[in-house]
Amino acid sequence: MQRRQFIQNASLTALGIATFGGIKAVTRSAASGNALRVNGKRIESRIFELAKFGMDANGHGTRVAFTQADIEGRAWFIALMKKAGLNPTIDTAGNIIGKRKGKNNALKPIAFGSHIDMVPDGGNYDGTLGSIGALEVIEILNEQNIMTEHPLELIIFSNEEGGTIGSKAMVGDITKEGLQQRSQSGLTMGEGIRAIGGNPDDIQSCIRKKGDIHAWLELHIEQGGILEKENIQIGVVEGIVGIVHWEIIVEGFSNHAGATQMNMRQDALLAASKLVIAVNEVINSVKGTQVGTVGKISVLPGAYNVIPGKVQMGLEIRDLSADKIDMLFKEIERRAALIAKASKTNIRFERQANESKPALTDKKLQQTINATAKSLGFSTKFMQSGAGHDTQHMSSIAPAAMIFIPSVGGISHSPKEFSKAIDMENGANVLMQTILFIDKSN
Repeated sequence: MQRRQFIQNASLTALGIATFGGIKAVTRSAASGNALRVNGKRIESRIFELAKFGMDANGHGTRVAFTQADIEGRAWFIALMKKAGLNPTIDTAGNIIGKRKGKNNALKPIAFGSHIDMVPDGGNYDGTLGSIGALEVIEILNEQNIMTEHPLELIIFSNEEGGTIGSKAMVGDITKEGLQQRSQSGLTMGEGIRAIGGNPDDIQSCIRKKGDIHAWLELHIEQGGILEKENIQIGVVEGIVGIVHWEIIVEGFSNHAGATQMNMRQDALLAASKLVIAVNEVINSVKGTQVGTVGKISVLPGAYNVIPGKVQMGLEIRDLSADKIDMLFKEIERRAALIAKASKTNIRFERQANESKPALTDKKLQQTINATAKSLGFSTKFMQSGAGHDTQHMSSIAPAAMIFIPSVGGISHSPKEFSKAIDMENGANVLMQTILFIDKSN
């Protein structure tokens, strides 16, 4: 082997490009598809078009899962999938699945996609980019008459924002209790699934087993500010945090606000306020990237002249370690007991169903994405995801990975969420080339 060729091969190996089949596979991929590029203008146009479903008079998004806006947005996306020849179906969990045949349909499918539902008053890029970017890949392959060796599947998961419900169901992690949990739409998860065309009574039939999917990929906005701050074009996700929710009930005693002396009160809101501060102190008491949030609160009876007798709050803890989440919660629970005793109130915690377990992405896929991005001339960074994603569930049944692009200002779950058209185009190109490389490798 000549010295120049040796150095070239060694460099590719160092980048991890040989992890899915070796240098010959890379050469074949480059020859057959590396010149392909997505249509960035089409991606951006469709981002704006989908945003119209559920947009209110102030330009804010209301496409919460299971609502009429969600149903209409899904119908719009299904129509596009049909035009692309994917013959979409809806499984019993409400997931939309479009299939494209490969040269060898005995091979397991390469699957990719995301979700199109949003949080209340959310942004237009979270989930939507991965969904529209995935469809763009299919359409480019169609336009260029390229048939992959593996069959391909485009999956749009149901109610990602309400607890990654569709992907949980697909890997068999939905419980009867989880189906009874109330969603942001006001419907239970089971009722919502039925409203979008699923069948919660037969939800087990949507389960995929380990080995049913060759690989899973998801393109997504970062939802944080690291990539933009460091001027990095592509994030390679190493792991996705676990997310656990608790309902907190603080019970005191409602009494007259004017006639009850301060030292005779059992003020539930005062106790709850001290607990909110305690949560912040506990989360910050140990090193790491863990986060904890009290994100909702309800006070009863809710009057100027009545001492609050009951408070309901929502606690969320996120970290890459399930053990750390449990450790932090136990300390919060201990602090709550001290607050309850001092304030003569009762504080209890109810752990919620549909929690998400921490998940690491596949190392070989990480290296493939990194090498693919670099081959396209993009800067990269290995990083963790502080947000939950459908990928963390898919990782339990298939090699799974995620591609991040920058979020302007690190803003997400907000009407001000924004990603530049060029960054979306870059991410979709990395997604497409990664799929083509995996397809040729094995």
